[in-house]
Amino acid sequence: MDLRVFEDLRSKMFGCECFYWNRVSEFYPLEPQPFSLPSPIPRWPRGQGFATGRICLGEIEVLKIMNFEHIWSCKPLRGKAKGATFYRPVGIPDGFFSLGHYCQPNDQPLRGYVLVAREVAGTRPGIGDIHDSESDSPAVRKPLSYTLTWSTDSDRDGCGYIWLPNPPVGYRAMGFVVTDKPEEPELEEVRCIRADLTESCITCAIILDVDSSFANHPFRVWNTTPCKRGMLGQGVSVGTFFCSTDLSSDDEQNIACLKNLDSTLHAMPNLEQIHALIKHFGPTVFFHPDEVYLPSSVPWFFKNGALLYRNGKVKGEPIDSRGSNLPSGGKNDGEFWIDLPEDEERNYLKSGDIESSELYVHVKPALGGTFTDIVMWVFCPFNGPATIKAGLMNIALSKIGEHVSDWEHFTLRLSNFTGELWSLYFSQHSGGKWVDVCDLEFIEGNKPIVYSSKSGHASFPHPGSYIQGSSKLPIGVRNDAARSKYFVDSSTKYRIIAAEYLGDGAVEEPHWLQYMRDWGPTIVYDSRSEVEKIISHLPFFVRFSVETLFELFPTEIYGEEGPTGPKEKDNWVGDERC
Repeated sequence: MDLRVFEDLRSKMFGCECFYWNRVSEFYPLEPQPFSLPSPIPRWPRGQGFATGRICLGEIEVLKIMNFEHIWSCKPLRGKAKGATFYRPVGIPDGFFSLGHYCQPNDQPLRGYVLVAREVAGTRPGIGDIHDSESDSPAVRKPLSYTLTWSTDSDRDGCGYIWLPNPPVGYRAMGFVVTDKPEEPELEEVRCIRADLTESCITCAIILDVDSSFANHPFRVWNTTPCKRGMLGQGVSVGTFFCSTDLSSDDEQNIACLKNLDSTLHAMPNLEQIHALIKHFGPTVFFHPDEVYLPSSVPWFFKNGALLYRNGKVKGEPIDSRGSNLPSGGKNDGEFWIDLPEDEERNYLKSGDIESSELYVHVKPALGGTFTDIVMWVFCPFNGPATIKAGLMNIALSKIGEHVSDWEHFTLRLSNFTGELWSLYFSQHSGGKWVDVCDLEFIEGNKPIVYSSKSGHASFPHPGSYIQGSSKLPIGVRNDAARSKYFVDSSTKYRIIAAEYLGDGAVEEPHWLQYMRDWGPTIVYDSRSEVEKIISHLPFFVRFSVETLFELFPTEIYGEEGPTGPKEKDNWVGDERC
């Protein structure tokens, strides 16, 4: 039987995940298949520049290309590597130019992009205008030549050549070019960008790791991201890749990312568009069926007995339902904190009130205003104690991990080119991770599901038991996530609390958002004695010293310390930590 016929037959028999059978009888994935959201994207309300397909960055205009032509695939024979495929962007409109090629792993659906660019007419100074020497030059120029970075000639995979464009003086390359022939690419293949219109980038997730057993020279391929990110960052990801033959990521200065010099952020959504985005993409948050410490709204928490304490005073002061009597601004100096009452209302407040719960939304620009981050904050009046998993044993702790008030969040990242959901960040205690949209679960169209872990409220993309600790040792903090009757639909139960880019007065920030102190008291436990109890329950072969065990877990589980509010978190202005 012809190999291609065999592949087609297997595709029909086994669905979208296709394989082929090579000469040594091993399975390898074929090229990634395109991905699309479960439902079509609606037509968004009209606005300035959001979801128009093109974004002006000042002297250059860019648009996103998601149609690709296969160039070459790398499929290592053995090991954990899944291989990767390299693509050339196609369907580029007249007047726009490619900045580099695209690469992604073979074990993921085809879902990526590269930006193509053109110079905006009339943005360069004319004769007699005051200008610097850099702006005399065109924004976009051809490379002078190419340098061959890596190549292979494989009977199984064919020939692959990776080239770095050599830019003119004062310009920077934005990505690599891949060919299946040894001849140097045409100079027309890509363009370089004037240096003052770019920013430095760094490597992030690794795409491909090829050792010397596969080719004459090992090499690695990474995704890239701007060095400076967050609400104020101007760096724009191009979508290209970076590669190196010395197996380090120290040469990222060879390529750059773009820089948005248009301070108007015209591609960001207006308030009507924000509501439409949340209505369409707002996740449903499921809490564990055995959850004791459910969420509530902040006003419910205040109205039902939360107290404001001041250093040096024994009694706490009731808090107005809007938080208007909380100290505003300043810094977290330890002078104030919030606590629960000591009577029977304490346990009542700990349990929360899911009916009153709502998601608190902060909207901000990301990646130079080419993406919008919709950050959704979940408030719980209490965070429960931790459970330790050691091998097959589960050890429920009595105090460690507890604290009054818990602020957790997740972040939707949406493309300002189309308004499409691109990825979702799941906050998990002191860390978290970005998950691509193709790896999410959905409910009711394009609404993702977020699973909140039992007691600790960390967010996860799928149900299961997640262990936080050392990957090298069989012990860690257990996070259980599952679907239940306890849930909050953020597409309907939300409140926008901040969107600074819209200007003063566009969004009314609640009084409590300006409270920069602790949302719970600080109580230091005898953590060493509790940890020693954990060690006594462990089998001899997995016992560790107290010091070693302390290093395995997040520092916040060793004492009861109320968290600060959303505006005091690093990600309020900065990017998410991965």
